[in-house]
Amino acid sequence: MNYIWAGMILVGMVYGILTGHINAVSDAVLSSSKEAVTLCITMFGVMGLWMGLMEIAKEAGLVRSISRRIRPLIRFLFPDIPEGHPANEHITMNFVANFLGLGWAATPAGLNAMESLAELEEERRVSASSESADARRQADEDQRTAGTERAAGMRRGRKTYAMPRGVASNEMCTFLILNISSLQLIPVNVIAYRAQYGSVNPTAIVGPGIAATMVSTLVAVAFCKLMEWKRRRNSSKKP
Repeated sequence: MNYIWAGMILVGMVYGILTGHINAVSDAVLSSSKEAVTLCITMFGVMGLWMGLMEIAKEAGLVRSISRRIRPLIRFLFPDIPEGHPANEHITMNFVANFLGLGWAATPAGLNAMESLAELEEERRVSASSESADARRQADEDQRTAGTERAAGMRRGRKTYAMPRGVASNEMCTFLILNISSLQLIPVNVIAYRAQYGSVNPTAIVGPGIAATMVSTLVAVAFCKLMEWKRRRNSSKKP
């Protein structure tokens, strides 16, 4: 991405020099820099306000209450995350922030959720490795004592599947897809952008935003459930 932006800037400067419009390029650079600073200050205030409200809600127990209310939804979307795991709270905060259209405020909760999911997957790898070693020892014992290959083979098939290191887990992929396509009730950031650039009715985007994100979220949930079903089917076929 850095190369793309650098290439676009370089092409614009070269074109301005060749066509004799270098003054226009300079004016555009200065005006754009001013707009960028003004926009950052505006969004900094919006982000600071809503992140502060999110922290107050968290300390007041509101996030925990919302987490309990949407627990069936979280359980449906992430059935393999244990109850009480920290990832559930981080995912809930991320969903709430995205639901309110606070994309920037949702980022810290999203990063914490990814870290918790990575720790959960590491625990699964350790557990799978331990169970695999125990199964092999038990299988060898069965062969020595009972001489039954069938019993050993059945025990060898009891495995806990975990993704290799460096490969995202099913929960990570599901969370990322839902995070990208999340349903938004009030797109605060977009409204702030529209107000910054002089829109007559900045909130006119609310209706189309709800419709668009609702469709994208439904498609994302259907896709994630389909891929989860295929993964479970393929895992059950492994020896």
